[in-house]
Amino acid sequence: MKIAGLDIGTTGCKLTVFSEEGKDIDRAYRDYPVTRGGTEHEVDAASIMEGVLTVLGLMGEKYPDIGGIGVTSFGETFVFTDAEGKPLHRAMLYTDPRGREECRELTEKMEGRKIAAITGLRPHEMYSLPKMMWIRKNRPEIYEQAKHAFLMEDYVVFHLTGKAQIDYSLATRTMAFDIASLSWSGELFEAAGIDVSLMSEAVPIGALAGFLLPDIARRTGLSEKTQIVSISHDQVAAAVGAGVFDAETAVEGAGTVECVTPVYDALPPSDVMYEGYFSVVPYVIPGKYVCYAFSYTGGALIQWCVDTLAKKEKALAAAAGISAYTYLEQEYVREHGESGAAEPTGLLVLPHFAGAATPYMDTGSKGAVIGLTAAHTVSDIYRACMEGVAYEMLLNLEWLKGSGIHFQMLHATGGGAHSAVWTQMKADILNVPFTTLKTANAGTVGSAMLTGIAAGCFTDLDDAAAHMVEKTEVYQPDAARHEKYMEVYSRYRKVYDAVRTLV
Repeated sequence: MKIAGLDIGTTGCKLTVFSEEGKDIDRAYRDYPVTRGGTEHEVDAASIMEGVLTVLGLMGEKYPDIGGIGVTSFGETFVFTDAEGKPLHRAMLYTDPRGREECRELTEKMEGRKIAAITGLRPHEMYSLPKMMWIRKNRPEIYEQAKHAFLMEDYVVFHLTGKAQIDYSLATRTMAFDIASLSWSGELFEAAGIDVSLMSEAVPIGALAGFLLPDIARRTGLSEKTQIVSISHDQVAAAVGAGVFDAETAVEGAGTVECVTPVYDALPPSDVMYEGYFSVVPYVIPGKYVCYAFSYTGGALIQWCVDTLAKKEKALAAAAGISAYTYLEQEYVREHGESGAAEPTGLLVLPHFAGAATPYMDTGSKGAVIGLTAAHTVSDIYRACMEGVAYEMLLNLEWLKGSGIHFQMLHATGGGAHSAVWTQMKADILNVPFTTLKTANAGTVGSAMLTGIAAGCFTDLDDAAAHMVEKTEVYQPDAARHEKYMEVYSRYRKVYDAVRTLV
């Protein structure tokens, strides 16, 4: 028997197949279109489902003995459907500006801190509930037809099994879930004017939903005995896949978005979390929680630098048979020497190229590169972009000190973890050791771990981690470099306030 992790992303879905011992075997990916206009940011939920069926079919044809599939997804985005799960509109992405006025109306009925105390979220239009309110007000014909309100995880699970259930961590992203009682908040739904019966049943992370429907099995080549598991929000799955189960360690995810996910042994103080817009999310271990400290542009900023400024370097890298990232890292050493390459650039890059996430949640903030001279090169700017992302995460961690974080190690995941230069830089700036893992895609690993537990391949989290979480290298912080970075960081902390008044 094999197990698999299905990751539903904003622009595409991926199914990764593992042996029952936890070894990565194969994967399939399909993308789907996202539309972003000035006032509408949407994705077609039906296209997402078609993508899911495609990757299930591709892997089902090769591995019909897949016994369990765990489903994770991105958060917030929801869709109203009819009783059979047919979407009644295009799903609104978290970046969609609609819902702003409705969020304000909601906080006039319930004070923002009270909402945060219930849901673990400071009110914001990015979450599902204000957008549901927008549809009820502006598209009443859609709301009146609705029989389900699905986020993407439970939307997919419903179509695969006929069961409408959503795990606790993803339910939190609606801004309508009580994180203490682990149930939908009737008080919030009443204030919002949304029927709570539209929501799927809330279940623990990693709960079995049921077996594959016969028609889905026939279409994909999989067995009707294939079990479908509701896993979690993608960031929670990454924490599981990184083997982070207590407050002594945290996850550093270096994907498109840069995110640090610490674990709490109890609910953290709501006032601290509220001030910095940090969400509190139920974790896989009962009684424990995680939070997300993140920047919208982590790897996305590095990619922007390469695609926009390093066109010549990309061509030279291709000719040399290496990645543009490796080329720019090597070029920086060639320009500055080994000793000079270990020094901070001195440039200040505010990584708000897609707005500011925590601790500001300011979509109007803009990116900036400060301190340029005619002597600076593309590799200097590339390196400074890396520094800016790390400085932004240090800023977040300073905000979170009052919440009780005390981790002693960060487990690095995501594509950025492949860069030894960037990982060492982060260790030096944050002054915390970083451990890299053999599989950088920790979300898929976490999904497969929890699926393996549900399917009986593993006895518990520790057993699953022993099979699937493999540490490769530890990057220790350098005290001298940390001190030099802190000299620059003292200036970085002032950049947001200085730039924000001008844009």
